[in-house]
Amino acid sequence: MRILAVDHGEKRIGLALSDPTATIASPLKVIAHVSRAVDAAQVAALAAEHEAGLILVGQSFDEEGRPNAAGRSAARFAEALRLQTEIPVQMWDESLSTADARSSRIALGVSRKKRAGHHDALAAVVILQSYLEEVHT
Repeated sequence: MRILAVDHGEKRIGLALSDPTATIASPLKVIAHVSRAVDAAQVAALAAEHEAGLILVGQSFDEEGRPNAAGRSAARFAEALRLQTEIPVQMWDESLSTADARSSRIALGVSRKKRAGHHDALAAVVILQSYLEEVHT
């Protein structure tokens, strides 16, 4: 079963997709934020197009373990997404996914100039890979 992961942001939404065996996460694309309903429709369409059996939405938390502002926004997006698709939508802790994506690009030797771009799709990969490693191992 393929899994589509979503790194929901205020300006951009990063997407990653697993292989059919749900073992490896790869970046899919980044879509620009338009509105919650339009964004949800785009993600639902991509999930259907790629035959995903699960959509994973990254959610961030504060120090007390409660969803922070971005985490609450991601939860609202997940609710909008549930209205657009029959594919199950699940929340997943995305803590530090963007920082991990940035670190990975540094470790891979990507130049500072090329690293200046957006990490959204790689953050979605980090979210998805953490899910795959925890749930499918």
